[in-house]
Amino acid sequence: MGRIGKEVAGQVISFIGLVGVAVTCGIPMWRVTTFVGANIVTGQNIWDGLWMNCVMQSTGQMQCKLNESVMSLTRDLQAGRALVIISLIFGFIGVMITFIGAKCMGCLDSDSSKAKVVIIGGCFIIVCAVLILIPVCWSAAITIADFQNPLTIGSQKRELGASIYIGWASAAVLLIGGITLTTSCPPQKKMYGYPGYPPAPMYPYAAPGMNPAPYVPMYAPASSQPYTGSGTYTPNKPYAAPTAYSARQYL
Repeated sequence: MGRIGKEVAGQVISFIGLVGVAVTCGIPMWRVTTFVGANIVTGQNIWDGLWMNCVMQSTGQMQCKLNESVMSLTRDLQAGRALVIISLIFGFIGVMITFIGAKCMGCLDSDSSKAKVVIIGGCFIIVCAVLILIPVCWSAAITIADFQNPLTIGSQKRELGASIYIGWASAAVLLIGGITLTTSCPPQKKMYGYPGYPPAPMYPYAAPGMNPAPYVPMYAPASSQPYTGSGTYTPNKPYAAPTAYSARQYL
């Protein structure tokens, strides 16, 4: 029951992290630019994402435009597109593999095979966490460097968007789920005294003074006869004594 609960917890945590990666990929809030003109009424918020850019006016109107050209994006967002998609693929494959190798599923017969499959799924989820962490940290570093650059115009300074924080949280959740899954398998060899395995076998031992069980031969030939020590041996055919010869007939 302990191993099943650990696997289920790892699967649920990994699925939550995978949903966070999908949200990070979809919403256009990797960078947020705030501009307020001379009149406070004329304010607008600009959101930059992997797939589109949105402009929200102070009146509540929003206009979004798709980024059809990849070359128009910065380097960190170009790499972010590829890495986030690969991260989603690794995460989806890892979650599916863990369901196949779960102890409560009957897809595999031996516990050893199920444990190996769960470990492979956990490794895929850890790779997913690393892949989403790279573009998020890269974009955050560039955004902070541009904001602190004195040559950047005030209206073009950008701040960290919600996607960056969701990506960091998703990477942490995926790491926890992947580590939980990779450490949820029991030892491959059965060890007496380990939880979930039977205790050591008990061998009967006869105490001093107790009569052991009588020994009975397992096999006895049917044609054998018991041996008796008494009796005499007599040949079946009598033999006559040899004839005596005199020595003078040879002289």
